[in-house]
Amino acid sequence: METLPPTLNLLFRSSLESAPSFRSPRVSLLRRFFIGCRFVASAAGGFCAGAEDSLLSFINGKMKATDVAHSIWKIVIRGGDTVVDATCGNGYDTIALLKLVADDSRRGCVHGLDIQSSALENTCYLLRESVAEKQRELVKLHLLCHSRMEDILPKDAAVRLIAFNLGYLPAGDKAIITKPHTTLFALQAASRIIASGGLISIVIYIGHPGGREELEAVLSFASSLAVEGWNCFKFETANRSTGPVLVFIIKK
Repeated sequence: METLPPTLNLLFRSSLESAPSFRSPRVSLLRRFFIGCRFVASAAGGFCAGAEDSLLSFINGKMKATDVAHSIWKIVIRGGDTVVDATCGNGYDTIALLKLVADDSRRGCVHGLDIQSSALENTCYLLRESVAEKQRELVKLHLLCHSRMEDILPKDAAVRLIAFNLGYLPAGDKAIITKPHTTLFALQAASRIIASGGLISIVIYIGHPGGREELEAVLSFASSLAVEGWNCFKFETANRSTGPVLVFIIKK
């Protein structure tokens, strides 16, 4: 059986108009794509058919990059886990993480960080509107840069997943963006606290000034990780230069 490399970079086109049948001439492209999806799932310790469906919807232009990330999170996160939303934004990732860690044990915890008070206010509003009070108690929000995530986590915390959604706050001030140097510090911190089998999930938006530089910083970091301890994956659209890029970093 052919062995796939630990670092897998899949470039794919998003111009497919509909999901092809497996008799289609495009089957080889999809087969390679799904092999990549299964390898991500295998590296993360499981498989979820929904992740494969999400990735197909993504290449057909029917699903956002963040939704694909959410489908991968379902493979990794278990009820009772501790996770980090490193860039709360308007709270949609926070909600998705909360629904995955919340269970009867009441041990799950979502730590959410953002440097903008408006982002935390939006997240609080979404939490009040979307989930019950008992679940909201599992969320701890911090007005803090993602590079300082270690400051707010217990020393013995086993963090299962750390999510980054890089760029600017949707419907917010587009001049306030995540920066390559602080994101690099944040990724270094994330690599120190993520548990074995855990995932660092990154969605990078590159259509704004500074976005391309931030992508280069993320990829440089991922490329520097030793293959003995890490699996790193990148998904991007080959014919859309400003499309979002998905990066998954899994600690062995």
